Amino acid sequence: MIHVIRDKATAQQTQEMLETLQDYIKLAVDVEQRIVAGGGGMHADCEEVLLDEGSQQADIWGADWVPSTKEVRFGSLINIRPKRGNRQMVIENPQLRSTVESIVRERLEL
Repeated sequence: MIHVIRDKATAQQTQEMLETLQDYIKLAVDVEQRIVAGGGGMHADCEEVLLDEGSQQADIWGADWVPSTKEVRFGSLINIRPKRGNRQMVIENPQLRSTVESIVRERLEL
């Protein structure tokens, strides 16, 4: 199940987002609106939900959240954006990576 998290995620939302992959949650993070879509099998699924909610493609970045270790990971196919200076799956810009991590922690860290 994919949830759009605009405030703090509830324990139930976190459990529902974990249903697909069990150990971690795939996310799409809108860095402008500071919202997260999480759950599902692919980052692109979450990205699509945010786009349907009105997010702009350029503002969405992929990440993973591992609740058991409170780890944020930054690798995703949706992050490959040569025109934006990101040529790899990992978010290369340290400031952007920090912003994504901050949003993920605000929304998902219990």
